[in-house]
Amino acid sequence: MISTFLTRLYIFGTCAALTFGSKCGQSEYSSAAEECCPMCAIGSVVLKDCHGDYSTTCKPCSKGTFMNEPNGLLTCFQCKICENGFYISQDCTTLEDTVCGVLDGYYCMSYSDDKRDCLHAIKHSKCQPGEQIKTPGTKSSDTVCEPCLSGFYSPEGVNCSKWTEIL
Repeated sequence: MISTFLTRLYIFGTCAALTFGSKCGQSEYSSAAEECCPMCAIGSVVLKDCHGDYSTTCKPCSKGTFMNEPNGLLTCFQCKICENGFYISQDCTTLEDTVCGVLDGYYCMSYSDDKRDCLHAIKHSKCQPGEQIKTPGTKSSDTVCEPCLSGFYSPEGVNCSKWTEIL
């Protein structure tokens, strides 16, 4: 009976060691040498993995790069560049990526999966001669045009004006 208990305890202990010992903790990463090393803090990445009694050596992100989460990575993320219909709403720091806003005269054509970031901005459409602006464009929608009614004209595609008769 005791030997059965000890055998089961040994098997359970071995399984537990294999199951739990092979994975790193929540604030650790697995190094190339398969050691569980402490993660680097936000704003920094791994310079040198931990080894034995020595902890992870971290280095700060350089200008133009950032790291927004604790990590075991070797390089920081490149900061986003705001161009083609975007402006810099918030500069990139070593802790956060650049935040881009949509320029006046443009609207957001597509958003990221979480609907927080605009991925593609397009210039507002211009109405053609013979049309007028029904709804002006916004940061999230294009300009809506409508044709002028009979007896009205619009040479610039902005507002429709009534034809005048010369007698």
